[in-house]
Amino acid sequence: MNAGTSPFEQGLEKNTANYAALSPLSFLARAADVFPEKTAIVHGKQRTDYRTFYRRARQLASALASLGISKNDTVSVMLSNVPPMLEAHYGVPMTKAVLHSMNTRLDAKVIAFQLDHANCKVLITDREYAPVVKEALSLATVTPTVIDYSDPEFPQEGERLGTLDYEAFLQSGAPDYDWSLPDDEWDAITLNYTSGTTGNPKGVVYHHRGAYLLAQANVITASMAKHPVYLWTLPMFHCNGWCFPWSISIVAGTHVCLRWVRPDAMWSLIADENVTHLCGAPIIMSTLLNASADQKRDLDREIEFFTAAAPPPESVLAAMKTAGFNVTHLYGLTEVYGPAVVNDWQQEWDALSLEQQAQKKARQGVRYVALEDLTVLDPETLAPVPADGETLGEVMFRGNVVMKGYLKNPDATAKAFEGGWFHSGDLGVMHPDGYIQLKDRSKDIIISGGENISSIEVEDVLYKHKDVQAAAVVARPDEKWGETPCAFVEIRDGADVGEADLIAFCRQHLAGFKTPKTVIFCDLPKTSTGKIQKFALREEAKKL
Repeated sequence: MNAGTSPFEQGLEKNTANYAALSPLSFLARAADVFPEKTAIVHGKQRTDYRTFYRRARQLASALASLGISKNDTVSVMLSNVPPMLEAHYGVPMTKAVLHSMNTRLDAKVIAFQLDHANCKVLITDREYAPVVKEALSLATVTPTVIDYSDPEFPQEGERLGTLDYEAFLQSGAPDYDWSLPDDEWDAITLNYTSGTTGNPKGVVYHHRGAYLLAQANVITASMAKHPVYLWTLPMFHCNGWCFPWSISIVAGTHVCLRWVRPDAMWSLIADENVTHLCGAPIIMSTLLNASADQKRDLDREIEFFTAAAPPPESVLAAMKTAGFNVTHLYGLTEVYGPAVVNDWQQEWDALSLEQQAQKKARQGVRYVALEDLTVLDPETLAPVPADGETLGEVMFRGNVVMKGYLKNPDATAKAFEGGWFHSGDLGVMHPDGYIQLKDRSKDIIISGGENISSIEVEDVLYKHKDVQAAAVVARPDEKWGETPCAFVEIRDGADVGEADLIAFCRQHLAGFKTPKTVIFCDLPKTSTGKIQKFALREEAKKL
């Protein structure tokens, strides 16, 4: 039978009655229809219901359209976790433009590069960041329309950089703005830049379909019942807050904004706003656990905490459980919309010892329901590695929640998708039960005397020491061995431990060649999302 002659194809075409492009914008519209009076956003003393949230998003879209913003234009935002950031996640794509959320800790040179590379047309910026944004604008080639946001709950003294005030600008828009779904669900919805630790950052492009699917997968993964209360400890600029700005609308939940990550504010909001869920890097856990006794609050319920980056050490997991938090380990990258892998817990693991449970929790896990395939392959041959928990390969992804590609960078895009897989650059193993476990970034593997050393393995041992609060291990050049492990360590307040003590401790748990030859005590440099900046430590190790 010729193509197109099947009875399952004849007269069964797509039409407006049976097909609509997938877009997370529909989540807010539904929440406003079904739960108009439900609290959507909490910010200081402000309370915003879903009817108002939806109206304000449409006003923002209308106001942007009045400036000529339309399909594939870029609207950049330099905002912390405040209501306008949530409004931008809906209002900007309602015009079919692309939202570009910038890391609030970037320097002026990198901000200028991003503005130019993205061809920014409009910039919404918080007055707190006025000094660095002003410098960036002086370096940039583009001259976007600048809209200043003044936080009414937490006023900032920064200089006004534009002629438009955010609130007045938004109020100029029509509350019944007639937006529509994207022409194609493959259309770009957001632009996020990688860290750019080796050269200029790459612009990762998300599409409406991927954002829709990942947002739903978050709800499933987090076992979110209707009306959760979500505390914004994760920066919304980071992979669009792992798509949670859209996820929460699915279940008509409450966004609890957090302008600054501070222990007193976190504990107060968790207790007073009845928070049910939060996300963040391990630094968020440390901030909560190391809060003073007068800042901490007793909790009458278990709170779901989702963390990424390095797996938390056993001692931290135990402390979080005691404090009232159930920790779930996620894994992903900017290129896969944030988290796309979850350490799905098996009930039978509850019977294991705490040490064995910690070993299970240290694994990254299995694919999200929205991810089509996750595997560990030989990076050269693309052959699957044995599922023995030992053979190293590269972790690779395939499916609808993989980025469109890198903006204006076809060579990098082609390389990332070589062989029909997204190459993560992360090295890991596949366990017999199908769970993956990271062993290192390819650039973080230490090769000493021809032997590969996983920096994560050495760090795991260091974290077991009672006096170690944080640790990072990198390669230090060595004339004899090529490279040797160098540990950078933060110790707990009041601890008395020296280099020889930690080296001896590691020697008890590691093969001799894996034991750090050097230990440096310092405050570890971290990104705004709490990840330790190993590239900076590698440079420091070269100077030793």
